[in-house]
Amino acid sequence: MEIVSNLHTLAAITGDIGAGLTASIGCFAAAISVGLIGSKAVESVGRNPGASGKVLVQSIIGMALAEAVAFYALFLYQG
Repeated sequence: MEIVSNLHTLAAITGDIGAGLTASIGCFAAAISVGLIGSKAVESVGRNPGASGKVLVQSIIGMALAEAVAFYALFLYQG
């Protein structure tokens, strides 16, 4: 009987690790994406300052979509 309870405990622990790992990978990917979008937006404004308004709008939309990945990872995977 002790083996069965140990297996249940192990299953509970690994399930929690899987949920945390999924959420952390999703949030890490979103953070990297937002950083890349921001750096490329700054680079494109540096090359063409006249297009800063259009670049700003598109980069904000892109960052919002990238952050949505973090919300999906945090809230949709509740195991």
